[in-house]
Amino acid sequence: MTQQPFVPKLPRFVLENIFAFSPNRDTLGGTSYFIVENQTNILIDCPADNETNQKFLMAQGGVKWLYISHRSAIGKAKKIQATFKCEILIQEQEAYLLPGLKVTTFEYGFNLSPDTNIFWTPGHSPGSSCLYYSGNRGVLFTGRHLLPNSQGEPVPLRMARTFHWPRQLQSVKFLIDRFSSETLHYICPGANTGALRGKGVIDSAYDKLVSVFVRLSESHSN
Repeated sequence: MTQQPFVPKLPRFVLENIFAFSPNRDTLGGTSYFIVENQTNILIDCPADNETNQKFLMAQGGVKWLYISHRSAIGKAKKIQATFKCEILIQEQEAYLLPGLKVTTFEYGFNLSPDTNIFWTPGHSPGSSCLYYSGNRGVLFTGRHLLPNSQGEPVPLRMARTFHWPRQLQSVKFLIDRFSSETLHYICPGANTGALRGKGVIDSAYDKLVSVFVRLSESHSN
């Protein structure tokens, strides 16, 4: 029986102006996203560098910014920048992992557009950061800082390679203080998206995040 050739899937529509790519082996199964925003199209973390994804991005007007949320999401950033002539944005502590590339760095925060802000949320890695998009009643792209558990809740995961667990908990508290149930409705996690069981996003994101943080705080104090 002849084996059928592998055909990459097109990015999936998840919210208005937002698409999700299939998990990428180059980024340890990470999920990247694309925000179509007029002249400021933003690619969040690196998808697989294949013809299907390239044609899709070109059809949407190309990529203005490639934002990398943490070191494990770098993937084929060099090839993506060469293909789309895009700017690369990454927190300053992880920029050394992109030698020879033109990179824009930030310390605490960066405004990509009137609707899009990035801020430093260390813990998972020294330079982990999140992107907030005010469209769709508020969407937070968390990289691996927050991932869905089996109940579809956004949780920080303590793993062997976690850089600094107490700092990661502080970063969760930072998000809770920064947003509200009115300004944060969805989370788009950067991995483990299979736990969402086809939903594509974590909804009621702020309320779920508060609930998770309360449980973590109680267990941390015991």
